[in-house]
Formats: sequence, structure tokens, C-alpha cells
Amino acid sequence: MTQDTDENLIEALGAIVGAAQVITGKDAEPWSREWTGHARWTPLAVARPANTEEVAQIVRLANRSGTPIVPVSGNTGLVEGTCGEGAIMLSLDRMSAIREIRPEARIAIVESGAILSRIHDAVEEHGLIFPLFFGARGSAMIGGALSTNAGGSNVLRYGSTRHLCLGVEAVLPNGEIVDLMSELHKDNSGYDLRDLLIGAEGTLGIITAAVIKLHPKPLAYATATVAVASLNDGLALLNRLQKESGGAVEAFEFMPGLFMDAYLERHPEARPPFEARHDVNILVELGALAPRDATPGPDGQTPVAAQLEEVLTGLFEEGALLDAVVAQSETQRREMWARREASAEVARLRPDVIDNDVAVPLDKMQVLHERITARALELDPGLTPICVAHLGDGNLHFAGWPSSQDPAVHKAIKAAVDEEAVRLGGTFSAEHGIGLAKQPAMRRFKNPAALAAMRAIKQALDPNGIMNPGKVLPADNSD
Repeated sequence: MTQDTDENLIEALGAIVGAAQVITGKDAEPWSREWTGHARWTPLAVARPANTEEVAQIVRLANRSGTPIVPVSGNTGLVEGTCGEGAIMLSLDRMSAIREIRPEARIAIVESGAILSRIHDAVEEHGLIFPLFFGARGSAMIGGALSTNAGGSNVLRYGSTRHLCLGVEAVLPNGEIVDLMSELHKDNSGYDLRDLLIGAEGTLGIITAAVIKLHPKPLAYATATVAVASLNDGLALLNRLQKESGGAVEAFEFMPGLFMDAYLERHPEARPPFEARHDVNILVELGALAPRDATPGPDGQTPVAAQLEEVLTGLFEEGALLDAVVAQSETQRREMWARREASAEVARLRPDVIDNDVAVPLDKMQVLHERITARALELDPGLTPICVAHLGDGNLHFAGWPSSQDPAVHKAIKAAVDEEAVRLGGTFSAEHGIGLAKQPAMRRFKNPAALAAMRAIKQALDPNGIMNPGKVLPADNSD
């Protein structure tokens, strides 16, 4: 594409959104890198539309000219899903309205640029929650969460982003606006295009708004950090708590001793979770919805907290629990959560970090952890593994600080982790998406017939290949 054409495109973008909302050169730096700093690029321009019609006009312009277009929300991804060399970066940050909250129907209608923490704050005023919680919620936007089908710490009780969405509005690659803003819990009227767009990482269209499901905010929480001898013992604890509480477990998060060491290195002012160091530490939280479980008794303790303590005490007496600390205040609860939510920050204490995002059936978590740790140490005996996991839903984030500086060794470790997860009936991508980073795994492990079907869908909807090109689907090398 010639420079004159580039200039004409930038001028045309300005005619759509206003010249002040088209950003180029050094001013585009915030949209020119992934937040980890590993991936960098130079976009043609960043366009910041104010509404869905402007998004549609930009997409039509890109489709006519064959210009790549890459949607970006909070840009908090980890798989190079927003790389946009020479592309129009379409930022949804101006489309941030929370259009409507309907407490009786327990839904909210939001635009894609709405930041998760703003949604949380807005619905909390109605005694409700939007239960998609993870460390980057202060900058991550709902559009990005939908495009990657993000997970977080509460999937165990509420499901991933796909389960929290009733409908979407989107702009297809030809610039047509598709209105799928259903508020229905049941709708069997043909193919579910909503679910096709969710998790597609902007390769099939740009989600501009959504109808999201809300849930009652728990009236009380019971939160504890516990130490067990193994992940299998942790799974037994989870099943016991689910049975005793009637499915009230909101989160069940694993942090190994090496991670705790790293956290205390990053935060020397913080207290260790226990007096003694343990290899398997679990953050568990129950949420009480019924007043009978949340109303404090004469001793000031809520029934849900008493129930948690009773179960933990019983397991301790049985020898199935090594230690436990139950939060006695909101301050202590937040202190416990701060450890878990610092995982991305902690992993990057060292300049190099190898990370994977895999999932297996719950009863395979211990053997997965053992196998990937052994494989990684075979490849790099000096590696420091600092895995964390959403243990309650089988999602393990393998992270490690390598001693080797050889990129081939790093690549081999990542491949070995993916291989072990798939071998155990799991997946190489649990909640972060595919982007560019996971395409080798996609090519290696995804069912060939499934890949062919995905390519057919992509070709049918985006024949010019303009929508976030190169992401998700590896190149077809069959020819």
C-alpha cells in the first residue's frame, strides 16, 4: 500500500470519527504493544469510534481497501491477540456506556468499552454482581473479555464469560450490523451466532455491545487460606465443601510455596499465609445468598463462616489438612485475595518468564502438575516453577523463571506443558485465547476437521481476511 493510500485512509477515518479521534505516530504508542512488553508493532492508525454505526463505517472502509483491522479493548491480553502491524487499530474505549441495569431481570446492557470494575460498581448499587473477576478488572473491558471468553476466579460457581452473556451486538467483516441483543435465557432459533462471536478474538466480527447476566451479591463471604499435602487432598476438600455448603464455593485457588516465596519477595511488607511454609496453599471462598446463612449469631459469626470453620476443623482432626487461617474481617479477606491476584505481577519479577494456560479434568490436576514440573526441569534443571491455578475449574497457569537463555529451550518447555495437558484429556488454552502466541499448539493439537470447519467459517464471513488477520487460526499448510 502506498503512502498516498495510507494518507487517504487516515483522512477517511477522520471523516468518520473526527480527526481528533484518529491517532498516529508516537501518540499511538499505548496501542502499539502488548502490556507484557513482549510484542510490539506499528499500526497504520488508531481509530476511536463513538458508536456502532461509526464502527460499521470503519469496517466497510477497511473491507473496501483490504486494510487489516484489529479491535482492541483494555489490551490486557497475554497471547499477542492485538498485534496490528500496518493495521487500523479500532479502540472501543469511547464506547463505554452502561446503557441500562434491570435488577428485576438481573441483566445489564453495556457497550464493549465498559471497564469491568465500572460494571461491578454500578450493579453493586442494586445488590447484584457481574461475577467476572480477575486481576486486570480495573482496565480490562467487557468487549475484550467477550472476545476471548475470559475466565477468572469465579468460573467454579458462575461460569466463564460465555455463560454470563445473553446477547451481543456486533459488526461483521462486511460492515453489516448484526443485532443479537437477546434478553432471553432460551432461544433455539437457529445457529447460535452469539456463541460463535464470543471467543473468536475479533476474527469474525467486532462485538460492540452485550446483554450480560447479573447475580445476587452474596450477603456474606467466608474466606480462608488452607494448606494441604497434595492437590488431590485439595480436590477432596473442594468436594466436601461443595456438599456441606450446597454448592456455595465461589473460588478455589491454588498457590504453591514457590509462588508464595516470590510474592513475599515482591511484597516484603506482606505477611506470609502461615507461620510454617507449605507447598500446597489454597484460597477458598464461600458466598452466602440466604439471610439464614449470612446473619451473624450472638457471637458475631455468620453461619457460613461457622460452617467453613467446622469443615476445616474436622479435616484437620482427620489429618487431611495441614493448616488453615479463616479471615476474620474484610481486611483479612482482601489480604488473602491480594496474593492470588498478584500472580501476573509476581511472574514478571524476572525479565524472562515462560507461561502457559492449560486445563484438565479436575481429578487430573495433581498428575498434570507433577508431569509438567518434571518435564520443565528436565529441559532446564535451573528453572523455578511458580504455577498458580483456578483449582476449582481445572485451569492451571504454568509459569516458570528459566535459567537457560536459549529461546529453543523456552519453546520446548511451553510445548511440553501443552502436550502433557492434552495427553490427560485437557486443552492448551483455557481462558487467555489463542492470538499469535498459541498458534503452534493450535496447529499441533487441534482436531484437523475442527480446524477445517473454522477456516470455512472464517472464509465465509471474512473472505478478504481483514478481521484481526493471522490470529487464532494457523496458516493452512495443506496445499
